[in-house]
Amino acid sequence: MDIKNKTVVVTGAAGGIGRSLCYAFAHNGARHVVCADRDMAGAEETSRQINGQAFEVDVSDEAQIRDLIETVEDDSGPIDIFCSNAGVLVEGGAEAPNEDWQRLWDINVMAHVWAARHVVPRMIARGGGYLLNTASAAGLLNQIGSAPYGVTKHAAVGLAEWLAITHGDAGIKVSVLCPQAVRTAMTEGHEDHVAAIDGMLEPEDAAQACMDAIRDETFLVLPHENVRKYMQLKTGDYDRWIAGMQKLSRAYSG
Repeated sequence: MDIKNKTVVVTGAAGGIGRSLCYAFAHNGARHVVCADRDMAGAEETSRQINGQAFEVDVSDEAQIRDLIETVEDDSGPIDIFCSNAGVLVEGGAEAPNEDWQRLWDINVMAHVWAARHVVPRMIARGGGYLLNTASAAGLLNQIGSAPYGVTKHAAVGLAEWLAITHGDAGIKVSVLCPQAVRTAMTEGHEDHVAAIDGMLEPEDAAQACMDAIRDETFLVLPHENVRKYMQLKTGDYDRWIAGMQKLSRAYSG
């Protein structure tokens, strides 16, 4: 898809990858960029830099996502590209509190579901559109130290696959962003974490990888190219891959 003259919505736009996505879309000629975040001050700062529009949204609430889509389409015209980017991380395993599991499920998975529920029918009715969903390399591999994050990011990848499979013939294009560590508020203080084993990218690098993927209509966005190799090792010999991940877990959990 050509980004020029498109109307774009980005959630999680107050900082990190979301802010860099907004900047990248504006730089690449988008007509209108909506910067959505529960942090309204941060969303406004992003929008000021690109002459965009700030919108206060808590993506853990379906009604707020619905209202975002309806308001943008009523006031600014059809949404061409919807970037469901907001995400959160907590540490812990099966013992993590139910509240943490539910919060990650709502933000890392259901926010993508709700966005698709309310924007995809509109896109199909006018002949197509684009979804960019931010997941993580944890959704393809896993997340040492955080079961809720690894599980919900796997679900996010699965949803993106399903959307591409089911709605591709109706003109819906889908890309899913799956980086390892990116320098954001989420990774601050965790520069030595296992996710940064192949280096920590700047959010601008992740955003540029998304611009390239949208132009080429590529499903899987891998700013860390080594992730592809790890996926191949995983599917080639699952037991060997598990053993390797156990070794990493011992190294980074001790």
